[in-house]
Amino acid sequence: MNNTPSQSAIREWRAHMAQPACVASLSGVAAILTLTGPFNTDEVMRHLPRFAYWSTIVVLCYSLGYFGTRFADMRAGSGAGLTSRLLIATPLTGIGVLAVVYLLNGLALNYWASGRDLAIIAGNVFVISSIITAIFFVANNSAEQNTARFTPPPILDRIPFDKRGPLVALSVEDHYVRVRTTKGEELVLMRLGDAIKEVGDTEGLQVHRSHWIALPQVTAANRKGDGAVLTLTDGPDVPVSRANVGKLKEAGLLPR
Repeated sequence: MNNTPSQSAIREWRAHMAQPACVASLSGVAAILTLTGPFNTDEVMRHLPRFAYWSTIVVLCYSLGYFGTRFADMRAGSGAGLTSRLLIATPLTGIGVLAVVYLLNGLALNYWASGRDLAIIAGNVFVISSIITAIFFVANNSAEQNTARFTPPPILDRIPFDKRGPLVALSVEDHYVRVRTTKGEELVLMRLGDAIKEVGDTEGLQVHRSHWIALPQVTAANRKGDGAVLTLTDGPDVPVSRANVGKLKEAGLLPR
C-alpha cells in the first residue's frame, strides 16, 4: 500500500514542503500578500488574520499545483510533451484553486461570490493557475534534465551512502584506495587503476602513481621542485610527479 503512486506522491510532497527553501519562499509570498493586502483584504482583516488567510491560500494553491503536475505526468506518460501535460494539469489546478479561494472567501470574509463576480474570480484564478502550472513544469523539466545529465560514478556504490558526493580524489594506501568526496572519505580494497575506471564522467587526471584528482575540485596548483602540489576543495594537498606536470599544463592549471 505504501508503494502506490498516490502514497509516493504524498511522501514526496511532504519532503518537498519541508525543504527550507520551499518554506522560506511560501512564507515570503504570504508575507508580501499580507502587507499589500490585495482584493481589499487589508480593509477587512487585521494583520494576523490576514497573514493566516494568505498563508492558507498560498500553501493550498501551491500544493494543488504540485499534485496537478504530478498527476499530469502520470496520466500523460513520461514520453508526453509539455503541451499535453499542461492541458491536463492546468484545468485540474484551476478548479482546485478556485474551490479553495471560493470557500476561504466565504468562511473568512463571508463573501460567497456569484454571477458576474464569480466569473471574474474564476477567470483570474485560471489565468494565474496557468502561469503557475507552466512555471512548475519548466522548473521540473530543468531539474530532470540536470539529473539525467549527471550519472553517479560507479565507485560511489562502494562507499556508505552518507559519504557519496562529487569525487575529489583517489589515493593509494597499502592495498586500499582512499575515495575522497565532498561529503567524506572511505577506504576501499581495490587497485588505483581499477578505481580510476569507475570514476565515470568525472573529469580528472592521474597526477601521481598513487593519486588521481578531479579537476573541478582543484583550487590551486603550485610548482614544487621538479613536480607540483595541488590544493583541493577537501582534504590534504596532493603531490604531482615530474612526469605528470605536463598534464597540468595541458589542463591549464600551470603555465606552459
